[in-house]
Amino acid sequence: MSPTYDSSTVPAISVSELTHSFKGHQALNQVSFAVMPQTLHGFVGPNGAGKTTTLKAICTLLKPNWGEVSVFGHSVRADPISVREKIGFMPDHFSMYRQMTVFEYLDFFAAAYGLNLGQRDKVIDDVLTLTDMDGRRNDLISGLSRGMQQRVSLARVLVHDPDLLLLDEPASGLDPRARIELMEILRALRAMGKTIFISSHILTELAELCDSVTIIDRGQIKFSGPMDALLDADDETPRFSLRLGQPPENAVELLQSVDGVVTAEQPEYGSPGEFDLELEAGRDSNLVLQSLIGLGIPILSFSQRRKQLNQAFMDLTTRGVRT
Repeated sequence: MSPTYDSSTVPAISVSELTHSFKGHQALNQVSFAVMPQTLHGFVGPNGAGKTTTLKAICTLLKPNWGEVSVFGHSVRADPISVREKIGFMPDHFSMYRQMTVFEYLDFFAAAYGLNLGQRDKVIDDVLTLTDMDGRRNDLISGLSRGMQQRVSLARVLVHDPDLLLLDEPASGLDPRARIELMEILRALRAMGKTIFISSHILTELAELCDSVTIIDRGQIKFSGPMDALLDADDETPRFSLRLGQPPENAVELLQSVDGVVTAEQPEYGSPGEFDLELEAGRDSNLVLQSLIGLGIPILSFSQRRKQLNQAFMDLTTRGVRT
């Protein structure tokens, strides 16, 4: 599926017809999508869908059988060094030097990226402040919780100031508070101009966090584009939530008599004033609202019901165990 982005802007990630097989098993089949700069892009798919293979191709860790991948215009095949300078990769399962302190660990990687002593001190101070780990700089990594180790790993990704962050399941194994705090850090990084490509199974958080999303299943792209376009895609049967003050006993019949309303029903666990409305395809919801106001019943709220990311994911992906 072709992404719906402004082609005049060079994508942070451009993937075109990416195809790869392992020992006869096709992991990716003509995968194409784009991620625009300074956005937070979700990458979603069932286990075995091809997410990790795609990430490895973007990171220059895997040479695909066919297709092209570029990062800010640099080809991963022809110019992998320039690509590596632009990216910071945080894998799902990462190894850490547990007998180092937090500062020693970050200083080691900063030196590996060629930063001098003065640069390293300043950068480490900055990334520890950003990840709220400045008070743990002298702690051994072995004594840190899983959530704190995730923060240190994220700080390590940032020491060379990459333009693109590639994060594979960064919230895996974190408690709810640690996940919320991590998401706030990612929002702050996007506000600083970073592009963030995040693979995750936590769909509810991606729906709130991401500007755009790509859904992959069995090595093929099922959707790629703005999150709003995915969640508002079910326009053929627009549905709205309505809350009334002091609804009459015949509220359902009254609502269904309004021109443009196909069905009206109360949700199973809703309050007496809550109703779900289905409108005719193409019907102007503002005109329907005017008709509802004309009933003389106090309207507390009237809003379109958006598809949930969980529902969109299930609609687009296939049942069954991946092999």
